[in-house]
Amino acid sequence: MRLVPLTLVALTTLTACGGGGGSSDSNPVAATVNAGSDQQIIEKSEFTVFAKGSPADGTFTWERVSGPAVEGFPAEGAEQTITAPDIKLDSELVLKVNYQTDGQLVSDQVSIFITSNNQLPVAVITQTAPEELPSQYNDVITLSGEESADIDENGSVDSYLWTQLDGPELTADSYDKQTISFTHPLLESNTAMTWRLTVTDDEGGSASTEASFTLNKTVEVIIADAGVDQQVIEFDTVTLDASNSEIVTATKSCFWQQLTGETVTLANQNQCITTFVAPDVDTDSELSFEVTVTDSKSRSDTDIVIIDISPKPLGLINDTGMSDCYNNSQKINCDSEDFPSQDADIGRDSVANQLDKVGQGDLAFDFTKMNEFADELPDDATRFSCVRDNVTGLIWEVKEASSTLPPSTTERAGSNHYTWYLNGSTGVQTGSVQGAAGSTCPSTSNCGLQTYIDDVNSRDFCGGTNWRVPTYTELLGLLDYAKQGESTLLNTDFFPNQPSDTQLSTSSSSFMPYWTSQTAADGTSLSQAYIIDMSSANDLAYPKNNTAFVRLVRTPGE
Repeated sequence: MRLVPLTLVALTTLTACGGGGGSSDSNPVAATVNAGSDQQIIEKSEFTVFAKGSPADGTFTWERVSGPAVEGFPAEGAEQTITAPDIKLDSELVLKVNYQTDGQLVSDQVSIFITSNNQLPVAVITQTAPEELPSQYNDVITLSGEESADIDENGSVDSYLWTQLDGPELTADSYDKQTISFTHPLLESNTAMTWRLTVTDDEGGSASTEASFTLNKTVEVIIADAGVDQQVIEFDTVTLDASNSEIVTATKSCFWQQLTGETVTLANQNQCITTFVAPDVDTDSELSFEVTVTDSKSRSDTDIVIIDISPKPLGLINDTGMSDCYNNSQKINCDSEDFPSQDADIGRDSVANQLDKVGQGDLAFDFTKMNEFADELPDDATRFSCVRDNVTGLIWEVKEASSTLPPSTTERAGSNHYTWYLNGSTGVQTGSVQGAAGSTCPSTSNCGLQTYIDDVNSRDFCGGTNWRVPTYTELLGLLDYAKQGESTLLNTDFFPNQPSDTQLSTSSSSFMPYWTSQTAADGTSLSQAYIIDMSSANDLAYPKNNTAFVRLVRTPGE
């Protein structure tokens, strides 16, 4: 009980007329109020508060100060009968009474300590799937706690917890949801399983229940699983995995064998997980493998997996010839995350040792030597007139040896060089310059490129009359960048009789320019065309009136 007096003072003055006079003071009694003693009650029960005030005949007004809400407040009258609210946690309700009498207002407070009377929830387990019982192997079994309830009037179940107490090892999709699901396993005999469900309500109260079910034995006692069919690319490392095969015994063994397709080598046929490298294929191909799974009681089952193999999309262009990876200053491992996707790590050269080549060449380069009639020659032939690139399909001119410089050379000598002069579909191309006869080549007509092309085509050289100057990309595809530091970046086993790397150099440095057919976009004059320096791999827009070497190319069938 707390007394809070508040006194209002009234001043009264008396006066009189006539022969005498006097005065009298009024001293009112101080008002008090008592809200009664603090109470301890249970939620939803009735209780009464009764206030006493002095002097009598005043008025009482009640109000809620703090705590849970109650109905009927504010209220008037000394006595109030109240129903305690429904609460989730123990609470304190503070009520205040105001008493007014004789111009005075006083107040007092009382605390009502309300105890939560939580009723524990009820846990219920039901099986809701499969619809047809008993369940069979691989059926999805669902247990539900949906019928669990909190019997409090405004209560609810807040959480669920499932625990398997016994039975075969099962893996549920969840253990803290209203329902759980798992798959009927392989069983050699009928087996009981028991689950416990614990539910907790919104006031923290918990209750549990247990339920047992029988899982029937299955027809099968071992099921081999070779894994899902796969689609891979040639040269990929393929994993065959039968580890998901099911048995009822503690251990199992596996044996793999190839049934169809190009024969490959398995890393270990006697392991449930094994690997092989997808073979080199030219078209989409299929391999099939069978796994035999055996349990510890010598019972076995088989399964087959199909591996579809597609050609690696290497494109019709040569790689760079690089077999090593580098950072800014030195050689590094090719799997570096700081310097990823280097030539040696991707593309054709990265699988060079697995390629099924037609001819020979360093790494992924694949060349076939041919005679002047375009007949194929053995790889070790020393006399040949042209070379077929088996990657691009292009046929390249092989230059003739020469012990002298032009014009005292043969027609196709490697040391001959020409001005850029080419015909187009409507005549001579813009910017073409015709070199003087008998100057940088032995021709008595002129030393422009078109004259040389016409002379070679007139001889049906290497079975064709469609010889031409290569494009920029075609010529670039012959370069082997692994030969950096040598006098030429071409493989001299297939491209012999190359000119000196200083023949056309204006200094002592190496310079071996070869024409391409592509004019450089240098404005309206179009007076330059691209050359590639076969000693350094640098390209350059080069004046067409300068001379450079040339290696003709043709496309079979055109």
